[in-house]
Amino acid sequence: MIIETINPATGERIERYPEMSGSDVQRVLHRVHTTWGGWNRTEWSERAGPMRAAADVLRRREGRLAELMALEMGKPLAQGRAEVEKCAWVCDYYAEHAASFLSDEIVDTDATRSYVAFRPLGAVLAVMPWNFPLWQVFRFAAPALMAGNAGVLKHSSNVMGCALAIESVFREAGFPPDLFRTLVIGSKLVRDVIEAGEIRAVTLTGSGPAGRAVAAAAGAVLKKTVLELGGSDPYVVLEDADLDETVATCVNSRLINSGQSCIAAKRFIVVDSVLPEFLRRYVELMATKRTGDPFEEGVDIGPQARRDLRDELHAQVTKSISLGAELLLGGTVPSGPGAFYPPTVLAGVRPGMPAYDEELFGPVAAVIGARDEADAVRIANDSAFGLGAAVFTSDVERGERIARDGLDAGACFVNAFVKSDPRLPFGGIKESGYGRELSVFGIREFVNAKAVYVR
Repeated sequence: MIIETINPATGERIERYPEMSGSDVQRVLHRVHTTWGGWNRTEWSERAGPMRAAADVLRRREGRLAELMALEMGKPLAQGRAEVEKCAWVCDYYAEHAASFLSDEIVDTDATRSYVAFRPLGAVLAVMPWNFPLWQVFRFAAPALMAGNAGVLKHSSNVMGCALAIESVFREAGFPPDLFRTLVIGSKLVRDVIEAGEIRAVTLTGSGPAGRAVAAAAGAVLKKTVLELGGSDPYVVLEDADLDETVATCVNSRLINSGQSCIAAKRFIVVDSVLPEFLRRYVELMATKRTGDPFEEGVDIGPQARRDLRDELHAQVTKSISLGAELLLGGTVPSGPGAFYPPTVLAGVRPGMPAYDEELFGPVAAVIGARDEADAVRIANDSAFGLGAAVFTSDVERGERIARDGLDAGACFVNAFVKSDPRLPFGGIKESGYGRELSVFGIREFVNAKAVYVR
């Protein structure tokens, strides 16, 4: 079988990659496991050196890696450069903090000495998506490798060039050659890889159906999983919000990565007293955003990553309109090549519409009116998802109360758009998955918290 990558801006083929056979995969897994047998006994300094070097390699390659993302999945160049820098940041972060995060924790018991030691598990399989083709991988790999684990990557087929580039970054940085490997395979071989004895745990970022399939396969062989799935993040706008800053933040969050982000703002829940003014300003600002070739500087929105994904998004929009949503901007598939979709705003969104019930993975905003704060929080939580959420108000104490105690999500922000940060745990609840990445919580997901008791 051949895996092809396609330029989403033109529809032209970029590259063809022969898929690895089952025996090829098994040989790679054996090498990874053998390499891990030495890596797991290294000192912290022996791990931190190449991890810092990986950050340096990323910064040196920033331009080329940004161009590769633009080519394979349509990310505008400025956003691609920012993604590369964020990957370098997470490498530096864990190189500095892994030793303290995983140092032995003394526990006072009746023993002469007792403590918890955090020991690596082995090879961790990462099944990763195309939307942040570098960041999604590095936010798993940096803590996993610093914890003494090995990494095996099954990336999305449409960003295979990025997947192989990531492997080369770790090699150039001085990690053992087989400590982190990319598998050039499609989805059909994933179950076999999960079941392989060399794989000790699995992490997946992706859709709900993919998460269920991976969790079921891993559960059948009793392997730990972390799942970061979809989101339909609500942004609650209260009557005392600063509309200038709020609208700008809401528009920027909705259009991050051309709208293709699990933690991009999806549903804007606005109290009725400021709804008309919010809509006027929101539509006005969205209309100024530029769609076009991701290689052109100043482009805000590139193509959607694949034409089929663009068509699925448009179907969600048209069905929502047929059920009574009001189209205020966009909503028309442009002519010509490429998987482009315009910035789109839907108002009057209600339960039963795709724009209310489903994740809109593209530059489409769903605006929902609410009577008051309590009604807005109720609507925000009326979702199968629970990844991120935000609230906008001039009363910071009020916003913090809503974020801490009112909103059902793994990350809740006040007067700011939701983003991942190496210093904070990242993950969701409900159908947005389970487990955490980043911070101390992320590095402890794939270790054995071993109790040691000495009489």
